Amino acid sequence: MDAVKNDEIRQTVRQQYGKVAESAGAGCGCGPSCCDTPAASAETLSQGLGYTLADVGAVPQGANLGLGCGNPQAIAALKPGETVLDLGSGAGFDCFLAAAQVGDSGRVIGVDMTPEMVSKARANAAKGGYTNTEFRLGEIEHLPLADGTVDVIISNCVINLSPDKAQVFRDAFRVLKAGGRLAISDIVATAELPEEVRRDLALYTGCMAGASQIQELESMLHAAGFSQISITPKDASRAFIRDWAPGSRIEELVVSANIEAVKP
Repeated sequence: MDAVKNDEIRQTVRQQYGKVAESAGAGCGCGPSCCDTPAASAETLSQGLGYTLADVGAVPQGANLGLGCGNPQAIAALKPGETVLDLGSGAGFDCFLAAAQVGDSGRVIGVDMTPEMVSKARANAAKGGYTNTEFRLGEIEHLPLADGTVDVIISNCVINLSPDKAQVFRDAFRVLKAGGRLAISDIVATAELPEEVRRDLALYTGCMAGASQIQELESMLHAAGFSQISITPKDASRAFIRDWAPGSRIEELVVSANIEAVKP
């Protein structure tokens, strides 16, 4: 994909998630429908993705937009005092959950390329009195962080939106400390996606058309320098993916997966 096409994709994704931030429409990011379409509540959607009732009740109102395709907190094994980076942090939902786990001695940094999302997350942090979180505007391919400063990187259904996933993993490797780890929920392809699907920007911003196959992701992670790579597809996720594009049968081609790796 050339640089012009990549930038077109980024602009389209940025515009779509800007609309999500401004509308606070639950669940209108993943899936090609948008914010004027009635959807289940964010709390209901998130519980369907693997969060608990306690999780969805523990964050400021408006932080949980019902987006994502899993729960990276469930595999991150966060510890007090750790520095956590959330790629594509949105309105701050996962950051605020992580902040509670790392405690006052820890730190959580959210990076998002959508100004409206960063503003919303900062407002939510102020509303919730979070002193160990911060939100930075930036692209996940070019993270606004210094080398070797992060213990754990989490992300929820965002890397599939990048047109340059190899660069995402290279920069993730750069900012992690030695022994640092990835704990990511994302969409992966279980078969070659048809060209008409890949060209559909609505399906791209809906978290589907940009998915890479597991072998491709493993190769990217290896090339970036990661070890202990594990990509675990979750077949049960096909049920909610079906709702993202009803009648398209896209759930036969993509699935949510846990992606884990370690920087040696």
